[in-house]
Amino acid sequence: MKMMTRVCCGLVLLLGLTLSPMMGDEPAVLAPIPVVEVPLLEVVFVLDTTGSMGGLLHGAKEKIWSIANMLVTGKPSPNIKMGLIAYRDRGDAYVTKVTPLSEDIDAVYAELMQFKAEGGGDTPESVNQALHEAVTKIAWSEQKDVYRVIFLVGDCPPHMDYADDVKYPDTCKLAAERGIIINTIQCGAHASTTPIWEAIAKSTEGTFAAVAQSGGARVIVTPHDETLARLAVELDATRLYYGTAEEQRLGMEQAANAGVITRTGSVTANAGRAGYITDGAALKGPAGSIDAFAKAGSKDLVNDVTSGAVALDKLDKKLLPPDMLKMTLDERKKLIEDLQVKREALQKQLTDAAKLRAAFIAEEEKKQGEKPADAFDVAIRAAVAKQALAFHIAY
Repeated sequence: MKMMTRVCCGLVLLLGLTLSPMMGDEPAVLAPIPVVEVPLLEVVFVLDTTGSMGGLLHGAKEKIWSIANMLVTGKPSPNIKMGLIAYRDRGDAYVTKVTPLSEDIDAVYAELMQFKAEGGGDTPESVNQALHEAVTKIAWSEQKDVYRVIFLVGDCPPHMDYADDVKYPDTCKLAAERGIIINTIQCGAHASTTPIWEAIAKSTEGTFAAVAQSGGARVIVTPHDETLARLAVELDATRLYYGTAEEQRLGMEQAANAGVITRTGSVTANAGRAGYITDGAALKGPAGSIDAFAKAGSKDLVNDVTSGAVALDKLDKKLLPPDMLKMTLDERKKLIEDLQVKREALQKQLTDAAKLRAAFIAEEEKKQGEKPADAFDVAIRAAVAKQALAFHIAY
């Protein structure tokens, strides 16, 4: 009932209207109400990375950018933070690996690329620990009206015989108290997993979905993938990180993550990343391209000078990128102007190529028929589209 009430309220909010009370036989009066301009969506994927999950992990590496693209297309377009928790079991190389929530999807994807399907073997896994850490070790925002959601994805039930574990019913209760929805996606058909996955989802008004053991994701290769991947690399190269030592360190870290993605991700995945940068910028309006580069914790000098946020002639030289320290002021201005011109040209090319890629994929999907119902990315899209309305985001 709570979710249904929130959904109904969400529909009214999206219309920008509110209903005043009925007065006798007078009809309800529709009056404007304030709408949250930039909603926040926080999503953490809790992924089983044991040996049986190779197909799902491969699909996740291919589809995470299309999922991110879908998330950013909400109306209004939300700010997105993602996090990851990989889990196996005691006795494996690790029990859990936690990647914090971040607006920098590159950083999250770079971590995802390191995951391999190994370990496990005795059926139950450390689901209890992974789920508890997702609720308690992730720095979820505390503000109201945030869509906080966990996707628990795995094929085996939790160990219930570990005495020092916090069992999933207690964690689910805590998640509900904190306003965190848990959706469960079962890979494969382990009969012992189904009732537990269903109970976890029900306890937080989440959804349960059963998908193929492989994850079932459909990956479509297009003739535009290589172009998009190349343009994204060129666009990355137009960044000029500046600021304090810490801000520049974070910038270099972000550049390194982009390099990892380029080297280790497939061409299709890199094309998806390029599409996310392009579509996300367009959906967020005139400042979108700035937002795409000014990632969490770092500053881009090209963006800030071009937007007028920083006056280059008044900027403390200590905050400049090392390569610019020996330049004259005119040389610095010329460099920034040239990079901005190049960036705008690249963004146009990216936009054009992304449209062609989207059209190609739509045509291929039409030929192949409906998307498989037992695909994990389809399950994620369905859950988000249903639940986000309660937080004033429509898909």
